[in-house]
Amino acid sequence: MSNIFYAAACQTDFPAASTRQEIPGRVQRMCEIVEQTITGYEPFHDVRLLAFPEFAHTIPAYTTVGVLRQHLAVPVPNEHTVVYESLARKYGCYIQTGSFLESDPQFPDAVFNTTVLIGPNGVLSKYRKVNPWIPWEVHASPHDFEDYPLDPFPVADTELGKIAVATCYDWLFPETIRELSFKGAEILVRISAYMDPWGTAEPMNWWSLVNRTRALENTAYVVAANQGAAMKNYPPFSWPGGSMIVDYDGRILAQADPGPGEKVVVAPVDVGAMRAARSRRRGHDMRAHLRPESYTYLSQPGLPRAGSHPISIESLNSRIGSAKKRLEGEDE
Repeated sequence: MSNIFYAAACQTDFPAASTRQEIPGRVQRMCEIVEQTITGYEPFHDVRLLAFPEFAHTIPAYTTVGVLRQHLAVPVPNEHTVVYESLARKYGCYIQTGSFLESDPQFPDAVFNTTVLIGPNGVLSKYRKVNPWIPWEVHASPHDFEDYPLDPFPVADTELGKIAVATCYDWLFPETIRELSFKGAEILVRISAYMDPWGTAEPMNWWSLVNRTRALENTAYVVAANQGAAMKNYPPFSWPGGSMIVDYDGRILAQADPGPGEKVVVAPVDVGAMRAARSRRRGHDMRAHLRPESYTYLSQPGLPRAGSHPISIESLNSRIGSAKKRLEGEDE
């Protein structure tokens, strides 16, 4: 079987949902995008992996955990992921869902920002955002719980290759993507709601810069789906889209024009060529050249865990303040 398939980075442009009753309409539209993409490209390409943005189902329109749980949070998996499962079986495809705001009875005072990878045989992995965009996102991280029972960094071994995902702000932490890479990830999916001015435009263009850097430093493909919502839908930010697919040398293979709106871009993913490059290289093999014993910073205290304290903007600002004092060498 060929190791070449096509991936699609899919943008959405929905009004902000105020209740969970609005989720089914978004699921229906994303399923339409899946079918339109697969069938529309069928005469040309075999689209097998489709990724959707962060907050494609709901944006965190409220700033407290209690209200998010009351109005928007849902368990994951759920009746919506069942719909995606049916579609994946029908077309033999893999869908990286946009994120859900997740409630879990095991963590009754928390909300997670969660995405699942779904294939023809069902849910393959569930990823909870490890680095919420603090202080504004009051979602919990697996890091907040000392005895967190699940693998925070799952990698799914599929017929397409080994697929892993991380969400938006996670990608500004090289350690997050490095962990996935060292666990075997070959195709790194980024679901994102990346806003201006850090988006697709110069002079910053963090979106392209980070996606390309994570690809080349891990010798992996990146499929990055960014939020394409108009500013009126998800204020106070504008959302520049620019969804892209990047190869293992950091080359942009396809990219949506910057600007809001629904858009889909597709590009080939040649896992065989990537594996050959990983095997062949003696130079520029940053995974094999890593000298972990030389680095000490990850053993130093960082952002404190939430522990039993409720997560709020105020508590996050306090935890950030503690971390900054440690960085500056001040006693707390």
